Amino acid sequence: MIRTIMTKRFFLRQPSEEATADDLGIARDLAETLEAHRAHCVGMAANMIGERRRIIAVLDARGKVLVMLNPRIVECEGPYDAEEGCLSLEGTRSARRFERIVVAYQDERLHPHEDAFSGFVAQAIQHEVDHCNGVVI
Repeated sequence: MIRTIMTKRFFLRQPSEEATADDLGIARDLAETLEAHRAHCVGMAANMIGERRRIIAVLDARGKVLVMLNPRIVECEGPYDAEEGCLSLEGTRSARRFERIVVAYQDERLHPHEDAFSGFVAQAIQHEVDHCNGVVI
């Protein structure tokens, strides 16, 4: 189901809780909502659809929606300054990002993964993990 985008900063600034099997419906809704906004959005976190769960969805290098539950950035290298927009907020803002990251997460079957990402996909993941942590750029 495509959900309404949350724009209340007070809500967005609250850290999200760990996702469980009970939250898989939220993950599906998040993926569908990202798909509906893909023309102007490359990633979303569950709090952007009003759910305080550690779930993100990003478009991978092939343009496919990648859903991550409980993502944690465990390694990063190559810091740089970026200018980013957010579907939940107007305008753009500066953010410190890393060119290459390694992320530990669970997939939609709750299987654990640890994968490396770089470039724009890494930047999108970092933005959405910030959302999970209540960080609003």
